[in-house]
Order: sequence, then structure tokens, then C-alpha cells
Amino acid sequence: MGISIMIKAVLWDFGGVITSSPFEAFNQYERENGFPIDFIRTVNSKNPDTNAWAQFERNEITVDEFDQKFSQESKLLGQRICGKTVLSLIAGKIRPEMVETLKILKNKLTIGCITNNMLSGSGAGMARNPKRAEAMEEVLNLFDVVIESSKLGVRKPDPRIYKIACDQLAIAPSEAIFLDDLGVNLKPARAMGMFTIKVVSSSQALDDLQAHLNFPIR
Repeated sequence: MGISIMIKAVLWDFGGVITSSPFEAFNQYERENGFPIDFIRTVNSKNPDTNAWAQFERNEITVDEFDQKFSQESKLLGQRICGKTVLSLIAGKIRPEMVETLKILKNKLTIGCITNNMLSGSGAGMARNPKRAEAMEEVLNLFDVVIESSKLGVRKPDPRIYKIACDQLAIAPSEAIFLDDLGVNLKPARAMGMFTIKVVSSSQALDDLQAHLNFPIR
């Protein structure tokens, strides 16, 4: 028996949860171009509230400014990578099993998306290929609410973004489950009272989610 009697909503991160992680694409690019593995991720982890990545996710800088700032930040760490190159890698591939779960949940609970994204590519999914962008838009349309950092000027893990999601869904944090692939984004949600699930793989995440619910999601 799960705890679904308490749960009114399931909130999802998008990249790395509904889609494959951009870290996978970063690593492939690094391998193909002779950069240290996880170098792009390392650049993004330096000064995480004020670096180019954070500023762009809050829509505080333009694409061209991000390109320049990221290039400078990566050069300072020993390897120069253009920011626009990184942007071309961030849209992952849709995970069909997650989409099927969204469709099941939608008939039972409220579902929302909280995504740190950028005004790059097409729509909230940031895809550059038209067909992929259309497919991502279909997935995003399943959600009752989509909370985008680039539109709000607030990004995870700022507690305000979780409060905005709860307010728009008219729920208390304790009535929500939140799935994200980054522990740093789960910590404030958990502190607010949400049940949290760190996504390592689709099967693991769905197993963990099922444990919180008393109806099948597969």
C-alpha cells in the first residue's frame, strides 16, 4: 500500500528525467573531441549561482552573451569550448516509458513540470530539430502546469520555484512527489515537505514512484 491518499500531484524535471540527460551528450562530445570527461559539467558547477549557465537559465543574458561567457569560463579551466556548441547538445531524447507513465498519472492526479531551461532552440524542451521539437511539445502539453526558469527568472534549487509550482497547482508541498536527476534540486523540495525521488534510471525512478502510489503506473 502506497501513500497516494496524501498525494495530489507528481512534479517532474524535464531534461534528464522525461528525456535523456544532457550529461550523456556532453560526455559524447568530450570523448569525440579529446576533452576530459565531465569537463562541461565541471564548468557549470563553478560559481553555480552566478556563472553563465545560471544566468542564461534565468534569462539574464542573451545567447551571444552566454556563448562568450561560457567560452571564457571554460578557457579559465584549461579548455575552451564555445557556449553555442554546448547549447546544441542540451536537448535529450524522449524516454517513452516516462511519457506512458505521465498519461496514466494524468487520469489520477495532477502533474506538473519544473524545468531549468533556456531561451534556446524551440520551446521548453529546447530542441533544435523540428520533429524533435514537435514531439517534446506534445509531451509538455500533457502537464497541467509547466514552470520554466527562463520565463520566471528563478531556477532550481531556489525554493521560490517550487512554491510557484505548488501555488499554481493549488497544493501544499506535502501533497506532492518531485522527481529530478540532481540531488541539489531535490534538497530544497524535500525541506519544504515534498516526497522526492532522485532519478538514476527510468526503471529505478518508476519503481520508486510506484512505491508511493496505490495504483499501477505501468
